[in-house]
Amino acid sequence: MDHLLALRMFVRIAEAGTFGRAADQLALPRSTASKLIQDLEEHLGTKLIHRTTRSITVTPEGAQYYERARRLIIDLEEMDAAARQTRAQPRGRLRVDIGSILANQILLPALPQFQEAYPDIELRLGVSDRPSDLVSEGIDCVIRGGPLADTTLIARKLCEMEFITCCHTSYLAQHGGPAHPRELETQHRVVAYFSSLTGKAHPLRFVRGDESIDINAHAAVAVNESTAHLSALTAGLGIGQTFAWFVRDRVASGDMVRVLGEWQPPRHPLHIMYPPNRHLNAKVRVFVDWAVQVFAAVDARVSPGTR
Repeated sequence: MDHLLALRMFVRIAEAGTFGRAADQLALPRSTASKLIQDLEEHLGTKLIHRTTRSITVTPEGAQYYERARRLIIDLEEMDAAARQTRAQPRGRLRVDIGSILANQILLPALPQFQEAYPDIELRLGVSDRPSDLVSEGIDCVIRGGPLADTTLIARKLCEMEFITCCHTSYLAQHGGPAHPRELETQHRVVAYFSSLTGKAHPLRFVRGDESIDINAHAAVAVNESTAHLSALTAGLGIGQTFAWFVRDRVASGDMVRVLGEWQPPRHPLHIMYPPNRHLNAKVRVFVDWAVQVFAAVDARVSPGTR
C-alpha cells in the first residue's frame, strides 16, 4: 500500500463526500480509490468510512483520523512548496473559478501574458456565476464579488468596481428616464440579476449623500448570469445596474445612457480567495499576484468613473 497516497485519498473523500469526485481530483481510477481505502482500513484495523449505495459518511474513528491526516498533508504540501518555489518554474494544473463577465471581459483577454510567463501551468477555468465549494470541487482559487461570506478561506482584495444605473437609448426614447429611484417600482421596466443559489433578485441599491435606498422592483426580465444581464440591458429591455467599466465605451458613444446620476450605487468589491492549504502553492501564488495586476486596471479606487 502507498500509505501517503492512501492518506491523500482518504482526506479527499472525507472532504468531497464521494469516492468518484475524490478519485477525479487525484486523477486516479475509482477502483483505485476504493482499494486504497480498503487497504488503509485493513492496515489500521478500523472502519474509517461507512458506505451505502447512495452516500458515504465518516465514522467517529475516521473523523479523528481525518483531522490528523489533513494536518499532515498540509504540512507536506507546504514543505514541498517551500523547497520548490525558489528552484523550479511553477507547473501543473491550476483550477480557477470566476464569474462570466469578469472572465470574458477582463481575465481571458489578458491571459496570453500569464501563459507567456508561466508556460508550464495548465489552467482550468470554471466560468460561472454560481457559488462554488472550493474544497469539495477541487478548486484552487476563486474570483468573486460582493461581501466575504466564507471566513475559512484566505482572501485578497483585487479591486472595487463601480456600478452604473443605465439603459439603452432605445428604451429611453420610448419610456423616458426616472427622476427618482422609487419610480422604478411602478413606472419602468427593470432588468434584474437573480441569485442562482436562492432564486431571489438582487435589489437595486442607491446612495445620495447620507440617504440610501434599496429598490425591489418587479423585473420585466431577470437573469442569473452576468454576461446575459449586460446583453439584456444593451438590447433595450429595461433599466438596470451593471459594472460601469463594461459599458464605458457605449456610454461615451451615446448608445447607452446613465440614469439617476445623482444616485450612485455602492461600489462592488472583488476578491480572490483560496483555501489555507494553498497559501504556499507556487501555482496559486503566481496566479494571485498576476490577477492583482490585471484587475488594477478596473479599480475604481485608483481611477473612479467609467474608465
